[in-house]
Parts: sequence; C-alpha cells; structure tokens
Amino acid sequence: MSQETLLLLLWLTRISAILVPGCSLLGLPALPSLYFEGDVNIGAVLSLHTEEHGKINLFNHKPEPTSCFRFNMQEFQTAQTLIFATEEINNSTDLLPNMTLGYKIFDTCGSVSLAIRSVMALMNGFEEKLSEKSCSKAPLVQAIIGETNSGPSIGIASTVGPFNISVISHFATCACLSDKKKYPTFLRTIPSDYYQSRALAQLVKLFGWTWVGAIRSRNDYGNSGMATFIEAAQKHGICIEYSESFFRTDPREEFQRVIEVMKRSTAKVVVAFVAQGDLIPFLNEMALHNMPEFQWVGSESWITSRSIAETKQFNFLKGALGFAITKAKLDGLWDFLVNVHPSKSPNNSLVKEFWETSFQCSFEKSQNTTALCTGSENLSTVQNQYTAVSELRISSKVYTAVYAIANSLHNIIEDEKSYTNESTIPDFNPKKVFQYLKKVRFTAKTSEKIYFDENGDPAARYELVNWQPGEDGTLHFQPVGVYDTSLAIGHQLIANQERVIWVPLSVCSRNCPPGTRKAVQKRKPLCCYDCVPCAEGEISNITDANDCMPCDLEYWSNEKRDCCVLKLVEFLSYTDMMGIMLVLFSIFGTCITFFVAIIFFVHKDTPIVKANNSELSFLLLVSLKLCFLCSLTFIGQPTEWSCVLRHTAFGITFVFCISCLLGKTVVVLMAFRATLPGSNVMKWFGPIQQRLTVLFFTLIQVIICVLWLTTSPPIPYKNMQLYKEKIILECNVGSAVGFWAVLGYIGLLAVLCFVLAFLARKLPDNFNEAKFITFSMLIFCAVWITFIPAYVSSPGKFTVAVESFAILASSFGLLFCIFTPKCYTILLQPEQNTKKYMVGKTAMKGF
Repeated sequence: MSQETLLLLLWLTRISAILVPGCSLLGLPALPSLYFEGDVNIGAVLSLHTEEHGKINLFNHKPEPTSCFRFNMQEFQTAQTLIFATEEINNSTDLLPNMTLGYKIFDTCGSVSLAIRSVMALMNGFEEKLSEKSCSKAPLVQAIIGETNSGPSIGIASTVGPFNISVISHFATCACLSDKKKYPTFLRTIPSDYYQSRALAQLVKLFGWTWVGAIRSRNDYGNSGMATFIEAAQKHGICIEYSESFFRTDPREEFQRVIEVMKRSTAKVVVAFVAQGDLIPFLNEMALHNMPEFQWVGSESWITSRSIAETKQFNFLKGALGFAITKAKLDGLWDFLVNVHPSKSPNNSLVKEFWETSFQCSFEKSQNTTALCTGSENLSTVQNQYTAVSELRISSKVYTAVYAIANSLHNIIEDEKSYTNESTIPDFNPKKVFQYLKKVRFTAKTSEKIYFDENGDPAARYELVNWQPGEDGTLHFQPVGVYDTSLAIGHQLIANQERVIWVPLSVCSRNCPPGTRKAVQKRKPLCCYDCVPCAEGEISNITDANDCMPCDLEYWSNEKRDCCVLKLVEFLSYTDMMGIMLVLFSIFGTCITFFVAIIFFVHKDTPIVKANNSELSFLLLVSLKLCFLCSLTFIGQPTEWSCVLRHTAFGITFVFCISCLLGKTVVVLMAFRATLPGSNVMKWFGPIQQRLTVLFFTLIQVIICVLWLTTSPPIPYKNMQLYKEKIILECNVGSAVGFWAVLGYIGLLAVLCFVLAFLARKLPDNFNEAKFITFSMLIFCAVWITFIPAYVSSPGKFTVAVESFAILASSFGLLFCIFTPKCYTILLQPEQNTKKYMVGKTAMKGF
C-alpha cells in the first residue's frame, strides 16, 4: 500500500467523521496490548507475535479481530524493557519531575498493515465511535517507538511523517530510512546499514576474501543493505560470484534453487544480509542437504540470534562472523523481568500467553497433555530469550529511545519554565517534541552517548562476533573485534584474527606473488586472473599488483623481479682477463722496445746502426714505447682526464711514430738520389731537416687535438642504450669531426709513408730499409683498416679492447718489421755488420 493511499484513507475517515457525526467504525478498533495512562504518553509498535492468522473478509458482516500466533519472547522482553524505562523515569526526581510518562504498546504480529493500523490508532485514539472531537483533539501520543523490522518501519514513518509525529526505531537498520525527504520524522537508536554494509566489506577485505557469494532478504532491508555492501566491496577489489534473494513465504522450491546455486559455486564465503525471520526457514531447508562448509558473514539481524545459534541442526554455521550491536548492562532489569506475573495484570491475555509459553502450561483445562498453570511457577528458573540479560543488544536500544523522548520532554519543560517562570506542565505537541528530539544529547546509564545526526542516525559502533562451538555443542558468541566510525579512517575496524576460528581461503585466483602482475581472464570477473611475470626492467614488490613498475634508468630488475638493483657498470677493467692480457702485452712491448733501444745504443757506432739513421731510429723507438704505453690509458674506469688522455696520447704518439718512419723513408729516397752524378739533394735533407720534418708533422696533430679538446672534448659517458640490463661506461668522443680528423691524419701519413716506401723497396743496397718500412706500413694499414668495422660493431667494453688491441698490434708490427732484421744482424751475424757489406751492390729479387 503506497503512502498516498494510506493518507487518502486516513483523511477520508476523518472527513466522514465530520460529515456524519457519530459514525461507527466497520470493525473493532485497534487496542494496545500493554498500556499505562500518564500525564504524557508515548506509543510503541512491536511484533509481540511473529505471524497473524490469515483470514478472508467477505465484507458482508463485521470483521473479527485479528488473531496472532507464535509468541515472540525477544519482543516481549523489548516491551518490558520499555515499561522498565518508563517506570524508572517516573520514579526519578531528576527527569520529568511531578509528571508521569505513560505508554501504549501495540502488537503488529510482523504485519505491515497491522503496523500502520496501530500507528493510526496511536494518532486518533481507539474509540469505537468517531465524532467531531475525534479529529480536533491532539494525537494520543507525543512520539512512537518501533518497529523492530525495516519493512513495517517504512510504512509507519510514511504514515506519521506528514503529521510531524516522531518515530524512533530501535532495530530498523535500512539505510533507506535516512532519506529525510521521504521519512522526515524518522529517528533511530541503532546505526544505519549504511555503516554496517561498509564494515562488512572491510571485514571481508581484512581476511583476504576476494571471491564471495551473497544472499539477502527480498525486502527493503536486504536489498538496500546488499546493494550498499556490493558497492563497497567492489571498491575493495572484492568480486561477487552470485547474489540471490528470498523471502520467508517463498515456496520450498525457491529455497532449493538458491541452495543449488550455493553448492555449485566455488566461493567459500557467504555474506548473508538476511532478516532473522527470513533466514530460519532457509536454514531449515539447508539442514536437509549435504552442504559444503562455508564461512558465513552475517548482518546484525541474525548474527546474535540465540534461537539460531542454539539450534544444533544449524551447526554448519560455526565460525560465522558478523557485526552486532554492542552489549549493554541495565541494572535492575532482570529483577523487573522476573517479577512479571499474570496476577498483576489479570485482564491482560498477552501476559497470560507469555506465562503459558514460558512454562509450557495452560490456565484453562484442555484435553491435550499441556500441564495446568498454577501461577506459582518462578521465572527466575527459566532460561530463554526473555530472561537472557547478559547482552541486551536490542533491548538496550529501546531503553535509550525512551530516555531520548523523556529528555526531550524534560528540555521542553525547562525551556518553558525559563520563559514563563511557571512550573505548570506545558502544552506538548508532536512537532515541538520532534524539534527537541533532533537536538537531544545526553549520556545514558549504559554509558552510551545519545545524539542524532542530520539523518536521524546515531554514531555507528559495532562489536565483531565469531560463532564458536561450546562444550554443550551449541554455538557461542565470541567477541573478536570492534568497528567504530568515530575512529580515524583506516583504523575503524579492529579485529583479533588469532581468536577467530574457521577462516578458509576464498579467492577465484591465488594471490600473485611479488615479481608478477595480474592479467584478467577473458569473460570473467576482475578477481579471476592469471599471474604474469614482470618483464625485464620492471618489478612488482607487492602481492596482487595490477601493473609492474619500470625501474629507474640506472636500475634493473633482479631475477625475481621484486626489486630494482643498480645496473652492472661495465668497462674494461684491470681485473678483467681481457684487461690483464692487454696490460701484459703492453708491458711486454715496452720492454722489448727498451731492449732494442739498449742494443742500438750499445752498437751505435756499428755500420748497420749508422746506415739506418741512428737519430731517427732512436726517436722511432721512443715513439713506439709511447705507443705501447698509451694503450694502458684505454684500460680502467673512464674519467674526464683518462678520456682526454687516451685519445690525444694515441693520436700524437702514432703521428710521431709514423713521422719518424716517413723521415726514414725520405732519407732512403734522398740517399739514392744523392748517389747520382751531380746531385746535391742530401744537403736539403740533413739531420736538422729530418728533425724539423718529424716536428712539423707531429705539430699538425697536436694542433688538431687542441682544437678538438677546445670545442668538444671526450667525456665519460654512461651508455644505457646498448644493453638494458647494464651500463656501459665509456668515453664519448665528443666531437666526431675531431675524432675522425685525428684518425684520418694518422691514416694519411701512413698511406704516404707506405707509398714512398713501396717506391724505394728495390733500391740497390744489401740492406735496403725501405722494404722493411713497406712491410711494416702494410701491416699497420691492414690492422687499422680492419679496426674500423670491428670498432663500430663491437659492443660495450669490447669496443675499447678492440682499439687497444689495434694499438698494440700495429706497434708490434712496426717494431718487429723494422728492428728485427737489424737486431738479428747485430746479434747473430756480426760479420755482416761491416761498411763493406753494407755498401755492396747485389741484385734484388722478388719484392
């Protein structure tokens, strides 16, 4: 029934009472089950019975009163707690002094229609005949407490909202009731499901469950709560494998269908946002099936239900987790509850029914086996939901609701007194009571701070409970944590996971370890994925990483791909085997050159040394020493000085060396020309001219190097493009023009020297040095022509090794080709080291 329809019926009833004075109701008026008339009254609608007898009205006679069955012990305790609170207030001198607070409690039997009919009675009264006074008098109560469930509370709040009558629920948690446009006067002393649903999502995330199933009641409570949970769960990366709904009146086949869905699922966790009345018939059906073990996560509606926990056939719920309303202690409540007796309310059939249900007896004789109630039974010996006061999770919320209304009324009195200086009872009206209720703030005897936010909701604080089996075989509620929205974000959920039993793994895919990333499987939820190793140079250092992170330029991923490590810096080191070999060859070449120089110095006066221009020979030996030593500058970690030194030293020493060879070649050619009749060429190429020639050619290379170093000198360079996993530390030549100018000049002199030596190779002497220079330059050119492609194509430190090897190879070629024949003659054939032999004319063959 819609809100508009209810309002229309209500106004039509009132209009008919005005137009037809003294009209009678077609049916018996709704009467309160428990009531006490005070100076000011509050109303309450509770499900004192769980079901009403179905009946069909034919509208041809006066409808009979509605009858209900299945007495609700928990709700009766709630009703008695409300009465306990009103009596406590009436006996207090601090709150509402000199005024009594009355109550009128209606039984809704779990029916929305009866709940709406009850609140209409609370507004209009419950007289059988209506008159003009029925519509002109004030509402019967100033505020209404109830209902326990969200469905009836929605109907109640929709009905009384337009009349500014406050409705305070102690257990209606649907987040939809926070909508002040639809339910402007609705308040509650229990937190909204808005918080509980998000707390459940955080709980599921805390235990690492990313693959869960969901069941809910097919009503506002279940639909709204589950929708909020799913929204929050998806933000935490939780996937819902299935979401099914049912209602307690569904046929058995519907329950079986949902059970089959749960059996086929792979999720090991079931989130049940179900009202207790809907869950019990579903659990009864589940008990008949061989169900796999599930980790149950429940809403506050049933997670502290002793009627479910103490039913042994529901043992498959062991380990259930959920958020419950915090426990409370009310001093004197137990004594008040056990003092309830039919003799104190002889005309109240509800109290008699309670007594008969508690002791399984009857006050009237019957043919069944039920024992006769004597009235001497003792409630203190009974253990049921009514006498259970160790937790008082729900009843305490009714207690605080009564005190919230009482404090609001008290504040109204105090404010009126301060304005008028009179102590008379003010003229209360529901609108004023609601305005004060919204602003009420006090600390209840349960140590709970009571206030309402702009949505009419209190602060959310839950207790996390775990169902653990006890020694008697039943399940007990073990507190294992709390959820408090007053704490900082990220610290609102506190759970002692070590005290929780039966926590299975419920994931669609196993966690991806560090070093891998998640790759979503096609046509499956985000929680179903494959673990793909990170690519080279990328890492993931957390579990279940969505993406791999690239390492910085100077870092590289380790083998496990879970952290970045510094890249290996590679250069031709003195400790490398290749570097050691090059150093040994360099030292060996230097020593051989030094040994040759000693031989020449010792035999400097012999014809063979004199005939080969001893001064240029010694300069050539010095340059070869420098060539061997300059190869050492290419070994070791490149620095600014070593990069400059290695290229300039190499360029200048080799030009110096080739200049000496060029000078020796020219001397040979000039000497041949000088032997011709009438030639005086040698006077133009004497020792001074030879020195100046060597100096001139060398100075040109020096000038090229100075220009190179001035414009763009070689610098150390970290080459990160050649290899991704390591850094090649090398010397950047800076100006490519300068680098190739140095090499080109060396090549130019080498070619010139080779051509001149080739032209002089067959001059008629027994010891023609030109042919040895020709061989040496042939080897030199071959080495450096081969060097160019090898240098360009060699990677990393091998580039430097190739260059160093070319220097050594060309140096050894020059040394051996030019000086080996001379040393051989000096040391092994001294008889040929004579002037006569040197100037002997012999025919040259071959080359």
